[in-house]
Amino acid sequence: MRNFLKRGVLPGALFLLNAALYAQTTPGKDSATDEYSKLAGAMVFLLVAFLFVLFFILSAPKYKYSYERRRERFSFLAKISSVLNRGVPIEREKDIMLDHDFDGIKELNNTIPPWFNILFYGTIVIAAIYLIDFHVLGSGNVMVDEYLQEVKIANDKRDELIRTGAFINENNVVLLTDAAELDKGKQIYVANCTPCHGPDGGGTVGPNLTDKNWIHGGGIKNVFTTIKNGVPAKGMISWQTSLTPKQMQQVGSYVLSLQGTTPANGKVPEGPVWTEVDKPAGQDSLKVTDSSKVKIDSTKVKIDTSKVKKDTLKAK
Repeated sequence: MRNFLKRGVLPGALFLLNAALYAQTTPGKDSATDEYSKLAGAMVFLLVAFLFVLFFILSAPKYKYSYERRRERFSFLAKISSVLNRGVPIEREKDIMLDHDFDGIKELNNTIPPWFNILFYGTIVIAAIYLIDFHVLGSGNVMVDEYLQEVKIANDKRDELIRTGAFINENNVVLLTDAAELDKGKQIYVANCTPCHGPDGGGTVGPNLTDKNWIHGGGIKNVFTTIKNGVPAKGMISWQTSLTPKQMQQVGSYVLSLQGTTPANGKVPEGPVWTEVDKPAGQDSLKVTDSSKVKIDSTKVKIDTSKVKKDTLKAK
């Protein structure tokens, strides 16, 4: 009984581990590969179960006990082992020993174990079922079909992202003129922008949005950039975490639609007059560097002394 428990520890642990992994890796109902994952998990489960049984059978002692004693002690397992392995007892190995030998090493004419034949012919059966299911009846999805399905899913997701404006940024945003889009932008403006810019865009804490003067640049690209990044130094927050790119395009287009209107108590213009030929959004201006703050690693500077001497002689 003790040996029985000892030999069952390893395969039992493998069996329980596989059961736990199968329970953890089985996907939910919404997974696109749910059926394939279940099939793969079931095959792994059966494989480990088979290895468990096989390991337990083959773990019966071979050398310490004779065939008769082993059969008496493990009669049931010995019968199963004999069926699966078709092995010849040590006492009868001389009956299957071949005539030739090499340096005293002799060869036994053992037959192929039935368990190996079962696995081998089983793969042929599985291959035949796969061929009929996937290539004859067409009830299963081959690799090309799976690829086309994945492409369709990806294209649908891309179209949805395009529809919702997820790819809109300050470099490709365009001005909206459709009345329905401007109405959506107005709703966003009323809900978020009126405290600082007034209900009619005339400005309160923030600047007037109805004139031609813009502090941070006009045009849809600049307005979109200002809405997206905000102006923290002047109290305007960044709206990119609260609004989608499409919503920022809508409210930016609505703000530009207020150009030329006359608010009730509009603030005086602030900033220069904007024209479309001015610098576009995202283009950085040139920065002047203080040369006194520039550090140069002299060990990495290489000077061609031959040219320096030649130029020096010419100068003299």
